[in-house]
Amino acid sequence: MTGTSTAATRLRGAAGHADRWVVLVVLCLSLLLVALDATVLHVAVPAVTEDLRPSAEGLLWIVDAYPLVCAALLILFGTLGDRIGRRRVLLSGYALFGIASVLAATADTAAVLIGARALLGVGGAMIMPATLSILRQVFPDRRERALAIGVWTAVAAVGAATGPVIGGFLVQHYWWGSVFLINVPLMAVILPVARLLLPESRGGGDGPWDVSGALMAAAGILGVVLGIKRLGGEGAGMDPFALLPLLAGAAVLVLFVRRQKRRAYPLVDITMFSRPAFTTAVGCIVLAMLALVGLELIAVQYLQLVLDLTPLETGLRLLPLTFAAMAAGATGSYTLRRVGPRRMVGWGFVLTAGSVLLLTLMGQHDRPVLLTAGFVLLGFGLQSTLFGAYESMLSEAPAERAGGAAAIGETSYQLGAGMGIALLGSVMNAAYAPGLAGLHEQGVPAAAGAAASRSLGEAYQVAGELGGPAGEALRSTARHAFVGGLHVTLLVSAGLLLLGALAAVRLPRLMECAQREHDAGPPPAAPVPVPAQHRPAPVQNLAAPVVQEQGVPAQGPAGRHRPRPGLREPAEAGGPGRAGQ
Repeated sequence: MTGTSTAATRLRGAAGHADRWVVLVVLCLSLLLVALDATVLHVAVPAVTEDLRPSAEGLLWIVDAYPLVCAALLILFGTLGDRIGRRRVLLSGYALFGIASVLAATADTAAVLIGARALLGVGGAMIMPATLSILRQVFPDRRERALAIGVWTAVAAVGAATGPVIGGFLVQHYWWGSVFLINVPLMAVILPVARLLLPESRGGGDGPWDVSGALMAAAGILGVVLGIKRLGGEGAGMDPFALLPLLAGAAVLVLFVRRQKRRAYPLVDITMFSRPAFTTAVGCIVLAMLALVGLELIAVQYLQLVLDLTPLETGLRLLPLTFAAMAAGATGSYTLRRVGPRRMVGWGFVLTAGSVLLLTLMGQHDRPVLLTAGFVLLGFGLQSTLFGAYESMLSEAPAERAGGAAAIGETSYQLGAGMGIALLGSVMNAAYAPGLAGLHEQGVPAAAGAAASRSLGEAYQVAGELGGPAGEALRSTARHAFVGGLHVTLLVSAGLLLLGALAAVRLPRLMECAQREHDAGPPPAAPVPVPAQHRPAPVQNLAAPVVQEQGVPAQGPAGRHRPRPGLREPAEAGGPGRAGQ
């Protein structure tokens, strides 16, 4: 029976050799929409504010509802997909994402738009871990999987980076609701195609699904991400209202981890974090996203407020970063095989730190060549880091836990993004405000100076209200203070990236599958029959049929060759035994 199953598995794998690349295209298109929706609204905020007139807190929730809900529910839906089927969860996420997009595009109040953005977050949480876990199943061979992950991470970078460009174009030519409405026809196409092409897969399915644990994980992550975002707000400092959700969320996550350790069938396999490569890869994803999102936010402010570019021009200036990320993703599989995860992630961090230091040469005037060079190095370095980290993390996780591992990776992605905005935004504010301390000597009232110290955008508004020499002095001083704060923030970011390079030394030096194949030598073309006179003793002969059923051919007389544990033929490399690593 086992031999028959093995043969059927080989036939299915051979027949689906070309189909899995079509599956990859479908997964990447769905990921592109989710990643694009995370940033496409940023340039539409002024139009939304003018139309719906939300309060300051309401506007904050319009922007943050999507990433907050998405981050909170990733583990819930990632592990649910392991139980009821990843394809089923993914298709449900497609449908919900399309419905929520219609609601967001037609919202006539801020409350409706916030609710629609929250529903988009639920749909995104259903889609993101499912795409990565299905990718883990469809590409059992680690070398092919590395290429697929390279394409997957490049698409995520393209979606996030092109969001402002597409959003700026749509808002400029149509209305703000169009940034959501573009999702509907795309989802209408992807849903039936995915239903036809995507394979269904599940995890081990042992024991009951831990519903209470899933809710605890959602509540804990929501509190942590919300607290981080509030700490990164203007003037938040050590505000107890910002610290409260952070501390409460951290406490709930501690209880969640203890609960998982006690359960016979845990929701998330906490033992994965005992593997240095897995833990290090997750930490590297957090650090890389911290740098990417924080630097992109500050770069957008610099391009629009200091260089006075339009939203569309700002998005176009960021395109070199996108193209560099695509190049790094396309060549990532080859690079990973040649240099290994440790060097790829480590040198990716070093290259990114170098690009950040290069960008400290930015000043009051536009230097397009410098900016382009810095963004190209930044995109290539960070994409190389994310590629190596995601590949290592996913390959360390057992196939039956792919949904949970993917959810952990996506949660670390979201946590890194939130921490980047909070940490680098706080550094920026702390370095910017002291530069406005002497404004009273230039005829600027104290109240106006205090308001201008909150942000460069508010300083421009106050300067416009003051007018005359005082307004011009405020505008010039605020611009210089912002550029000085930008340089400090870039230096802090470079230091964090170099810490990531040091942490990468815990990753494997080489791809394990390549090393094992080199040690094992080329596999034999066919099983070699063993003559009767050379067969082993009866006790040893009892194991022979079992070895052959597992797909390991006999190698002549007993004792001449023993199969390596965990090393299987390519057709069976995706089994739950973590083969192919």
